[in-house]
Amino acid sequence: MVCPLDWGLGHAARCIPIINTLIELGHEVIIAADNAPLNFLKTTFPQLQLVQLPGYTIRYITNGCMNFKILLQLPGFLKSIKKEHQLLITIIKENDIDLVISDNRYGCWSEKVASVFITHQLSIQAPFGKKWLNKMNHHFIQKFNECWIPDIESETNLSGNLSHIKKRNVLPTFFIGSLSRFSGKMLSSEQKYDAFVIISGPEPQRTVFENLVAKQAEKTALKLVLVRGLPSENKIPTYLHSENLEVHNHLPTELFLEKIEQSNLVISRSGYSTIMDLAVLGKKAVLIPTPGQTEQEYLATYHFEKQHYFTQTQQEFNLEEAIENAIYFTGIHLKNQFDLSMFLENKICSIKK
Repeated sequence: MVCPLDWGLGHAARCIPIINTLIELGHEVIIAADNAPLNFLKTTFPQLQLVQLPGYTIRYITNGCMNFKILLQLPGFLKSIKKEHQLLITIIKENDIDLVISDNRYGCWSEKVASVFITHQLSIQAPFGKKWLNKMNHHFIQKFNECWIPDIESETNLSGNLSHIKKRNVLPTFFIGSLSRFSGKMLSSEQKYDAFVIISGPEPQRTVFENLVAKQAEKTALKLVLVRGLPSENKIPTYLHSENLEVHNHLPTELFLEKIEQSNLVISRSGYSTIMDLAVLGKKAVLIPTPGQTEQEYLATYHFEKQHYFTQTQQEFNLEEAIENAIYFTGIHLKNQFDLSMFLENKICSIKK
């Protein structure tokens, strides 16, 4: 069973190569998810059994310190983890599960069957309480049998200090290479759009960023494709109706890739799953971190300093300026040589023994 976190679509998207590989190896896969990731994976894998596993209810803010806001919500967060764990026990019994693969869902561990935790954050970045947060982070990860890090161990990595730390108290850990649904894809289409804009993440910041892009696009001659990251929505709001703006609530993987191919660059949040996608495609980009989300702020700064991607804060975002500056950054072209199929096959064989 594969269980992605329901904060945006990134965790679900990076589970796609794992699910595909497990299917290719002949294993029966059940997906446990909630909200937009559940709808997204249902569309991607209509043949698979899906179980609704309620996610963590975290309220994001429009202004102010996100870390302080999350700290206030911690009791509810811990309650959600406990409830999730209790539900998992029932799901395992009802479906005869052999292995649980959890992408950042802390309650999806089991004493009865093997469980794996996928994360790129062994060292959570925070302006305060960092030591305490990481102690709690490691406490939950230690309940799993293994921790898999979707990155490479060498210096030319994607996650920086988030997962490449001198002392890893979370053991055993394995670097499993970047996880992208676009691995092995080639970009060859002619350019039709100035930028491909990906709107993603939790509310209210998802809508704030969408409005910001729409208002600025309307004042330019730029031709843009905008994907709203809302797979369950059917209608397009009137404020997004513009001659130079092609809007989609959601795009299936092949069409999503086609639109990226036809765009000069990508504008998106600096979520880690998005960065993995950009790296395997070798696409240039502008990264706009979600305000107050320290992980995205760190990744945007990290890749800006390495001259990979241009970045702006949401407050200073200027569409035309961002596109002009992005061409001077190198982007990343990561050749993923990690054999995910062999890794998963060996892991499952050892579990069965």
